[in-house]
Amino acid sequence: MSLRTLSKLAGTSYIVIFAAAVFANFFALESIIQNPLNAVQHEQLIIRLGIMAFLLTVAFDVVVAWALYKLYETHPLGALSSLFRMMHAVIMGVATFALPMVLNLTTTEAILKQINIFNTIWLIGLFFFGIHLILLAKILSKPRFITVFLAIAGAMYMIDTTAHFTMDDYDKFRIAFLTFVAVPSILGEMSLSVWLLAKGGKAKPNP
Repeated sequence: MSLRTLSKLAGTSYIVIFAAAVFANFFALESIIQNPLNAVQHEQLIIRLGIMAFLLTVAFDVVVAWALYKLYETHPLGALSSLFRMMHAVIMGVATFALPMVLNLTTTEAILKQINIFNTIWLIGLFFFGIHLILLAKILSKPRFITVFLAIAGAMYMIDTTAHFTMDDYDKFRIAFLTFVAVPSILGEMSLSVWLLAKGGKAKPNP
C-alpha cells in the first residue's frame, strides 16, 4: 500500500471517528445523562446505536494507529506514538463494556453510576491518547499550525485526566477544562484529517 493511500485511509478513518463520536456523545450518552430513566425506558434504540458508534470509534482508532505507524515507521517515535494510540483504543473498548448494562437498570442512581464507570475508564485512555498526540506532533513537525494544536491538545488531555483524579473541586472548573481540551483538539485533529486526505504521504518526515 502506497504512502498516499495510507494517508487517505488515516484521514478517512479520522472523519468516521469524528462522526461516530459526535453521535455517541451528544445524542446517546447525553440523553442518558440528562434524563437517565426516560432514556433507558423510551430511547433504547438511540442508546444501542450509541454503543455501536463507540465501538466504531474504537475500530477506526485501530485503523488510524496502524496507518500512521506504516506512514511514519522510519521515524524513531513512529512505533511508540502508534502504541500509545492503541492503548487508548483498547481502554476505550473496555470502557464501552459498561454501557450495555445500562439498558437493564431501573434507577437513576444505578444508571449514572454505570455512566461514571464508563467515563472514568475512558479518561484513563485519554491520558495515553494525549501522549500519542504530543509524539505525533513531533513526528510531523509541519504543517506548523497542525502540530502546535496537536501538541497543545495532547497536553490538555493529560492535564484534564490528572485534574479529574487529583482535584476534589474539579466540577467547579469542568467547563474551563472542557474548553481547553476541545478547542485545540478540534482544530488540530480536524486539520490533521484534512491534511492527511489532501497532502499526507507525499513526503516522509525528518527524524
